[in-house]
Amino acid sequence: MPIIISKYKAKGPFKSGHFSTIYSAKLRPIPRLKQIRKRLELEDGDFIDVDWSYHVSEIKPSKKLVILLHGLEGNAQRSYIKGQGSILNKNGWDVASMNHRGCSGEENRLYLSYHSGRTEDLAEFITHIITTYKYDEISLVGYSLGGNVLLKYLGERDELPKQLKSGVAISTPLHLRGALEQLIKRENFVYSQTFINDLRRKYKRKMSNFPESMNPEELKKIGTLLDFDHLYTAKAHGFKDAYDYYEKSSSIHVLENIKVPVLILNAENDSFLSPESYPFQLIKKLDNVFLEVPRHGGHVGFHETNGIYYSERRVIEFLSDFTSEIAEN
Repeated sequence: MPIIISKYKAKGPFKSGHFSTIYSAKLRPIPRLKQIRKRLELEDGDFIDVDWSYHVSEIKPSKKLVILLHGLEGNAQRSYIKGQGSILNKNGWDVASMNHRGCSGEENRLYLSYHSGRTEDLAEFITHIITTYKYDEISLVGYSLGGNVLLKYLGERDELPKQLKSGVAISTPLHLRGALEQLIKRENFVYSQTFINDLRRKYKRKMSNFPESMNPEELKKIGTLLDFDHLYTAKAHGFKDAYDYYEKSSSIHVLENIKVPVLILNAENDSFLSPESYPFQLIKKLDNVFLEVPRHGGHVGFHETNGIYYSERRVIEFLSDFTSEIAEN
């Protein structure tokens, strides 16, 4: 599809990628959104918690639903999830904000967890929605890691549910090794340390439940994201090592197989992303994937006002182009 010329114009300090990233993650007032938590028991004995919000109410659901997927070590209470959920609810969509395993405030039960390429939980949740509820149209919106999960889910399956209409991936690392190499640069030290500190704490919490697989000696060896992916992510999820995980989990390899309209919104000054996450020449050859690269925006930091971000508005615009005007019950 054609490359979309972005209309986003950052103002003042938000022209800085680092400022927009940090402000949006840490300083933006969290938008108000009433969420109702529901737990889905998974087939493998684990669970995920999903925070629902509604256009009208739970007893009067919409006919169209958006599933939101957060990023690495995020959750459904992050400002970017609540901001997007609020805008979607106001525009006619119900929203299911899915917490990845172990991210809802309660540790998951199994040794394995979630990662950038694990799509099984999303697939099981979508099946659950289709068999349990009466939504005619479902769209997916993912951020960072969640965007890669979204794209990989859409691209690795020969058939998709007929209810699935579109998707948007925001600030998404399409090439995981490239993203890792970006994050370990000095300019990204604060971000990488924040992630690794969170992941080390999670490893320590899980350690007592899985002493045969996790131990204090190994924890001492985890000093970087690469270490964590070598010693936990790869081992827990059946990869040879971190590099095998990055290669097999990168959505760049399956974009050409995507069969529904998808927008990738990646800022040019996103310090998390490597050049492979801006595949202009590839996108021009594809039928269903759009790429928009604003000059500014940082990582999930497309500020317009605290009340609405450019990315939140673009989600509404893009999804509206590919969903019907459905009367509510």
